[in-house]
Amino acid sequence: MPAYPNDSSAEIAASLGSLSSGSTVSAVAKRLLEIFTSGEIKAGTRLPPERQLATTLEVGRSAVREALAALEILGIVDVRPGSGTYLRGNASELLPQTLSWGLMLGEPRTLELIEVRGALEIYTARLAATRISDEALTNLETHVETMRASINDLPAFVEADLQFHLELARSIDNTVLLDLLQSIRSLLRVWVDRAVQDPAQAEAAITEHAAVHAALVTRDPDAAASAMGKHMHTAGNRLSGSITP
Repeated sequence: MPAYPNDSSAEIAASLGSLSSGSTVSAVAKRLLEIFTSGEIKAGTRLPPERQLATTLEVGRSAVREALAALEILGIVDVRPGSGTYLRGNASELLPQTLSWGLMLGEPRTLELIEVRGALEIYTARLAATRISDEALTNLETHVETMRASINDLPAFVEADLQFHLELARSIDNTVLLDLLQSIRSLLRVWVDRAVQDPAQAEAAITEHAAVHAALVTRDPDAAASAMGKHMHTAGNRLSGSITP
């Protein structure tokens, strides 16, 4: 099949074929990746609209939207408001990224990734107890207050939660650990965005984050690790619950 021109939505959609009605977001993403890494689509190609992709794949638009959002986080596609969604790189550039993407395509690997994330977050809290600056502590408190103020606005709540963990990771001044955590969060982002589903879960998360902050203020590594461990246990259960039936 010849390479697609830069604007060939109909041809791309026609090549996709339908998925079974029970397909998940990861199945949609996997099918899209098969097309993107086939070498038949040029970098910069505009993709079909969500509605067209959903119709062709015979899935809901929300599944397509979430799959594309995750692909954007990984740098595979570029969403341009008012213009469309475009493929960023060619096949040789995208293939290494698909190796990372594969971690979240299967439920067992995703659950294992949640375990790894928990261990890294606990280690980060332990290091932060002796390294974090007063300014970073203040920023963490601000993120907790933003979470509390956003309890009825879950997207804003999730963003404040993310910023709390990013601030904490940056505070330890360890680039390798920061990069690992950011990569894992990117792979889990689709699930993280829907892990907190109601105000009661949000209240529990706020209490957990506030406890982590309070432990860090004491500069006690064991207390910080313990508080983060409790948070990762409940957060991991919430996250796992958004993946498993």
